[in-house]
Amino acid sequence: MELKDKVVIVTGAAQGLGRQFALDCAANGMKVALADIDPDAMEKTRTECEDKGVEARGYELNVTEESAVENVYSQVVSDFGTLDASINNAGILRDSLLIKVKDGEIRKFPLSKWQAVIDTNLTGVFLCGREAAAKFVELKKPGVIINIASVARSGNFGQSNYSAAKAGVSAMTVLWAQELAQYGIRVAGIAPGFTATEMVVSLRDDIKEKFTNSIPLRRFAETSEMSDGALFILKNEYYTGRMLEIDGGARI
Repeated sequence: MELKDKVVIVTGAAQGLGRQFALDCAANGMKVALADIDPDAMEKTRTECEDKGVEARGYELNVTEESAVENVYSQVVSDFGTLDASINNAGILRDSLLIKVKDGEIRKFPLSKWQAVIDTNLTGVFLCGREAAAKFVELKKPGVIINIASVARSGNFGQSNYSAAKAGVSAMTVLWAQELAQYGIRVAGIAPGFTATEMVVSLRDDIKEKFTNSIPLRRFAETSEMSDGALFILKNEYYTGRMLEIDGGARI
């Protein structure tokens, strides 16, 4: 795909990887539709994208709400006149052990934490991917869907909900690529390893050291190294049905 003047939706665009995806898409001449549950934080990203000389608009969105997703994707097409790509990045963490025993008392993984992550990280990706595909077909044009998973998709201690969601995202990516190829729609994903987002950088030094020691390259990824992967997927028209692992060789 030639990126200049193409329209991309980025969910979870207010900070972290979503912000970086948006900025680098804008730097490559793409028009950017930013979607996030935090409109104030998103406005800063929107201004930064606009400063790169492209059209950028912000849309408040809770990706767990079906009607909200449908409305935002329709509004983006109305505002920009088209849609070419969707980067489904919005996600949350609500970590907990399956069970924890303390002073003889068994504490169980709260269902509320399980459901919150599944709703956002799995169902949210489903809703955004479904809506993007529908818009591409309505517009009678090819398109690209990029789903953001994680190295934790293979299972990570204390992350039953997150690992299950990211494994599901990976499976949907492969499946959708098979189903949607007939419409000229490519679907691929990125499975990031430990990345220097605001959340990771704010961890205690001893925890960061433990993480970096588990990575063969002995450092966290830069957010720009993840967006390099997204740009590769967007540009390479023969790449579909695969998860691009950018993890420094780390295995969980």
